[in-house]
Amino acid sequence: MSELIHTSPSDGDAKTLAAANRVLVGGSSQKGLARFLPFLGPAFIASIAYVDPGNFATNIEGGAKFGYTLLWVVVASNLMAMLIQCLSAKVGIATGRNLAELCRDHFPTPVVWGMWVLMELVAIATDLAEFIGAAIGFNLLFGMPLWVAGLLTAVVTFLILALQSRGFRPMEAVISALLGVIALCYLIETVLDKPDWTKVAYHAVVPQFAGSESVLLATGILGATIMPHVIFLHSSLTQGRIVTSDPVHKRRLFFFEVADVTIAMGVAGFVNAAMLMMAASTFHTQGLSHIATIEEAHRTLEPLLGAAAGWVFAISLLAAGLASTTVGTMAGQVIMQGFLQRHIPIWVRRLVTIVPSLVVIFLGFDPTRTLVLSQVVLSFGLPFAIIPLVIFTRRSDLMGTLVNWRFTTLLAWLVTTLVVCLNFYLLYQTLWGA
Repeated sequence: MSELIHTSPSDGDAKTLAAANRVLVGGSSQKGLARFLPFLGPAFIASIAYVDPGNFATNIEGGAKFGYTLLWVVVASNLMAMLIQCLSAKVGIATGRNLAELCRDHFPTPVVWGMWVLMELVAIATDLAEFIGAAIGFNLLFGMPLWVAGLLTAVVTFLILALQSRGFRPMEAVISALLGVIALCYLIETVLDKPDWTKVAYHAVVPQFAGSESVLLATGILGATIMPHVIFLHSSLTQGRIVTSDPVHKRRLFFFEVADVTIAMGVAGFVNAAMLMMAASTFHTQGLSHIATIEEAHRTLEPLLGAAAGWVFAISLLAAGLASTTVGTMAGQVIMQGFLQRHIPIWVRRLVTIVPSLVVIFLGFDPTRTLVLSQVVLSFGLPFAIIPLVIFTRRSDLMGTLVNWRFTTLLAWLVTTLVVCLNFYLLYQTLWGA
């Protein structure tokens, strides 16, 4: 059977590739979770986009205003995100190309340029939410002015991005650690706020709305959960990480990548659900439905749950902001390289995306409202990422042995239809709704 193909890995990456090779060719003595370790990583980077500060804003507002009612939206969005991220990972494994490159290869030039412009706008909206969220985290933890916190966020992000020069494993380790910090913080929050588990179980599976505003927030939650830029990024993370030309190895590799997605997105799903549950059990039950900003949530948590809750909340927000703004910059690089075959130094990319965020901070716009609106922008970009993804993954000439099953394609089209319908409803409510 053929060996894995790879090019000039770093020392740390070489160990991961060697371990993966032994597992795929059947020569590894590792059992249980140890067999999965060489393959875990890409989905953990992608999953950070699903717990970014935009999620804090939409989930807190949704839980404070409507209690547990929209918890099913979080659950459904996370399940849809698992499907979409599996398809994205499969593109990179099967074709050796990322989604943006496939769009450039197979779509007319005007369409490619239009998609690039749209995805760049999505990337800017994404980075706006993530950068501001990290700045708010520094502000809440250390009391520094928001503009100073923004500059500090930029510096720390540069340091994290510098890890890319050391290979894929160090970056995966740092991002996974930050995801672990966020999950631990919300595990603590869940213990402190004592949610009503009967209502949690009911609203997690029973779809309900509470008026047009709840639909608007549900669309924002969807936009904050299924992220268009990370669909492009995930296909890039798998296209060159572990490469094999053997169809059997590709199927095994995809099996391990599904496990990667399931674990990483399971953690992200818990965090999202815990955010809404915290707001529902702490704010909504106290009649504090007006809590709609991250700063208000932080201030209110301390008298309700104690000082520890406020600190834990701020730490989780900071970790989410730093990790997600790093991942957003990586996605922007993939989008530009894939659509245009243009590569710019990542520090230049970081500087360009910082500017809109700093402008918002210096002009004094409401940070949380900006976060919520950015998630609405993201939801409009979703069809332009999901539709090409489904088109390509159903083509046997591109995907080979990893082509979608018919049922998988049907599910993907149902998800796409739901996303498009919600976006049209959001547009109607925004322009002509009461």
